[in-house]
Amino acid sequence: MTGVSKDAPVIFLNMFEAYKNHILLHFIILLFGFTGILGKLIDLDAVSMVFHRVLIASVSLFIFMLILKRPLKVQSRKRFVGICLTGLVVGAHWITFFQAVQLSTASFGVLCLSTTTLHVSWLEPLVMKRKFSKLEFGLSLVVVLGIFLVTEEFSGNQLKALFFGLTSALLAATFSVFNAKYAQTEKPSTITLYEMIMATVAIAILLAATGNFNTNLWAISVEDIGWLLFLGIVCTSFAFLAIVELVKHLGAFTVSLSINLEPVYAIVLGILILNENQKLGMQFYLGSVIIVLVIFANAILKSYLKKKKNSSNMVLDKDLDA
Repeated sequence: MTGVSKDAPVIFLNMFEAYKNHILLHFIILLFGFTGILGKLIDLDAVSMVFHRVLIASVSLFIFMLILKRPLKVQSRKRFVGICLTGLVVGAHWITFFQAVQLSTASFGVLCLSTTTLHVSWLEPLVMKRKFSKLEFGLSLVVVLGIFLVTEEFSGNQLKALFFGLTSALLAATFSVFNAKYAQTEKPSTITLYEMIMATVAIAILLAATGNFNTNLWAISVEDIGWLLFLGIVCTSFAFLAIVELVKHLGAFTVSLSINLEPVYAIVLGILILNENQKLGMQFYLGSVIIVLVIFANAILKSYLKKKKNSSNMVLDKDLDA
C-alpha cells in the first residue's frame, strides 16, 4: 500500500503532463461559455459593457504581445484598413450578442451564435473564392430549426433577443471569414490587437455621439470592475492567445471540434449560476440537443470527407507514378 501511495503523485503528474493541453483547451471553452453569463452578471448596458471589454482587451493584449515579442506591424496599408474595418464588425457582434443575452438568457444568446455556420457557408465561398458546400448549408438549416424550437414564444423581449442573437451570428460569420483571409499573411494576434483598438475607438465615438461618453460610463461598482477585468483580460486576451498556441500542439481539427462544446458549457453554467433552468422548458432542451448534434455532425463529416479526399489524391499520385 505504501508503494502505491508514493507512486500516486508521480502517476498524476505524468497524466497531467500528457493531457495538460486538452485540459487548458476545455478551460478556454469554459471561459467562452462564461462570457454569456457575464452579460447577465455585469450591471451595464450592452454598448458600455463592450466598450470596457475591448478597451481592457486592447491594453492587455498589447502588453502580452510586448512581453511575448509578437509582431505589431501589418504587411500592407490596404490590409491594415481591412483589419480595422473588421474591428467595427467585431464590436457590433459583441454589442448585439450581449443585447440578446440581456433580453433573454445566456444560454439562448450562445445558441443563437450556432447559426454562424449558416452564414459562413455562403460568405466563405464569396470571400475566400472556394466552392459552395451544400452539406454546410443543409446542416445550417437544421440549426435554424433548433433555434426555432429553442425560441418557445415569438413575442416581446424574446423576439427582440432572437433578432439581436441572429444578427450577432451574421456579424460573427463576417469577421470570422475575413479574419481567415487576413490570417494567411498576418499573425492572428496582430489582427486581433488592431481589431480591438478599432472597436474601442468606434464605440467611444458612438457613446460620445449619443451623449453617453460621460462620468456615468466610469461609475462602475467594484464587483463589475472585477468582472470586466476578467472579461477583457482572461476571456478575451488570454483566451485568444492560448487558443492560438493550442492549435499548434493539438491541431486545428481537435480545437475546432472541442469548441463545439461551448453551447453545452453555457447552458450548464446558466443553470448553475443563474438558475436558468427555471425559465427553460423541454422544447428548449430539444432544440439545444438538435443544435449540438448538428455541430458535431458537421465536424465529423468534414473530417471524413477530408480523409476521403486525401486518400483519393494518394491513389491518384500512385497511379501517376506508375
